[in-house]
Amino acid sequence: MTTDQIILFSLFGGVFAMLLWGRFRYDIVAFSALLLGVILGVVPKADAFSGFGHPATLVVALVLVVSAGLVRSGAVMLITRTMIDSSRKVGAHIAIMGSIGAVLSAFMNNVAALALLMPVDIATARKAGRKPAATLMPLSFATILGGMITLIGTPPNIIVAGIRRDQLGESFNMFDFAPVGLVTALAGLLFVALIGWRLIPSVDDGAQSGVESETANFVAELTVPEGHPRLGKSVSDFNDVADDTGVFILGLIRDGRRMFGSARNVTLKEGDALILEAAPEALDEFRASENLDFADGRRMTLLEAAEQGLSLVEVVIPEFSRITGKSAQSIGLAWRHRTVLLGISRRGRRIIERVRREKVQPGDILLLLIPSETSEQVIGWLGGLPLADRGLAVTENKKIWPAALLFGGAVIAASFGLVDLTVALGVVVVGYVLTRIVPLAELYDHIEWPVVVLLGSMIPLGAALETSGGTQLIANSLTGLTSGQPAWVALLVLMVVTMTLSDVLNNTATAIVAAPVGIQMAKTLGVDPDPFLMAVAVAASCAFLTPIGHKNNTLVLGPGGYSFGDYWRMGLPLEILVVAVSVPSILFFWPL
Repeated sequence: MTTDQIILFSLFGGVFAMLLWGRFRYDIVAFSALLLGVILGVVPKADAFSGFGHPATLVVALVLVVSAGLVRSGAVMLITRTMIDSSRKVGAHIAIMGSIGAVLSAFMNNVAALALLMPVDIATARKAGRKPAATLMPLSFATILGGMITLIGTPPNIIVAGIRRDQLGESFNMFDFAPVGLVTALAGLLFVALIGWRLIPSVDDGAQSGVESETANFVAELTVPEGHPRLGKSVSDFNDVADDTGVFILGLIRDGRRMFGSARNVTLKEGDALILEAAPEALDEFRASENLDFADGRRMTLLEAAEQGLSLVEVVIPEFSRITGKSAQSIGLAWRHRTVLLGISRRGRRIIERVRREKVQPGDILLLLIPSETSEQVIGWLGGLPLADRGLAVTENKKIWPAALLFGGAVIAASFGLVDLTVALGVVVVGYVLTRIVPLAELYDHIEWPVVVLLGSMIPLGAALETSGGTQLIANSLTGLTSGQPAWVALLVLMVVTMTLSDVLNNTATAIVAAPVGIQMAKTLGVDPDPFLMAVAVAASCAFLTPIGHKNNTLVLGPGGYSFGDYWRMGLPLEILVVAVSVPSILFFWPL
């Protein structure tokens, strides 16, 4: 073993140990290791920051922006809302919700897909009267499985494709992962829906209530616009949609007159305002799905004409706020700051005026629609206290088809090799900005910069390990374990080792190390390296034993009320199933 190899193995060992310890964030650990590598001379200075311009890094960043655009346009909500029903049995709900999550994860970042579907799943569990723990972990696993189907579904696929291009001269195409990924994902989804969810241990009832208490409900108004399909029908015609989205219809306002209990049988007319009580996300979903207008239409016209994004902000009003004892209309909130008051949360106390005319009281929480770039100034001018930013956004449901067509065109162009995937996704991002699907002011907010730094730091280290002969050394060790056995046994060993590492380390880092090892093993055995790369892609993605192996598992840890040891109960048999299904699939679709 050479000096350079010893240093690089020590650096990788240190990175893995620090990631397991968890004391410092993974991007700081990886970047520190890169700097050490440069200082110690094992990473060439000229290549030190080459990872930040690597196609794998760029694709991951672009996918996150595209995912945000698909969510904001309402394209994803349109799919989920038409297929979710709280009356279904748990197994059927998991099968449908998991299938939606898997399909979405194939074409958008799987973390973003889960972040979108998790509130829907929690709301469905609440309506069905069951704990979200029964369905959140299966949903997380389903989105992880779906990510294996395409090149852009999960970072390990992108990394494996990039390493193949660097070392073998050509990358994988968009749907090269689909045959193996589809078979494995289908088998995993069937297991999760039929058997897996039954293996999740019961959790305390407090887990569910904790999720519900995080969000305040607001009293708000939405207006029925001209030409709305429900004109001439009764208010109660909205009930099914309201129940599905978690919105409670309190009454109706017509010509300045408020109607409550009797309003459910009133025939709707243009300009009627529905009085609603809902959480911000549910309110936005109800508005977007039913094509309703904000009550303050004239001010909304001014807001929509602004060349910046809009944010939903929750603000607590203290005793000495500028708006205390006054209404949003009387202080000129709209014309002074182009800000619309959407709703007021006043726990246990009735709101008797129209929302914008209601006198605000100390302790009220206001739901404000503010131009993103001026939100801090507006909150400061009001003298309010902002609640923790929960990333609330306004769904631009009028832009569903432009968003879908732009993305679909890019996927088709990249799939047929008409344009490089990185360029195709870049065009989508530019298109989303120009059409204001993703506001320019929020463009970089959707990129998960710690992941970018992790990739940019680990790729040069992985390349240095390859150049120094370190990956060849690991490959020789693994092939030595299977000496005299068929090549598929070596592939199986590589897959098990990679999957084990991915359960305790970041799956991105695991793929960066394991993919070159797979290529070297194939070269040593004299077989095609593609099956080994596919094995690495599947194994690095399928981290089901712990909440730290994949970000999706971490996301559901708190809302599901799970403990660290709950994951392996469903995760271990699922990982065994993945290996049992994917190895024959790889050998069939990618012969040695």
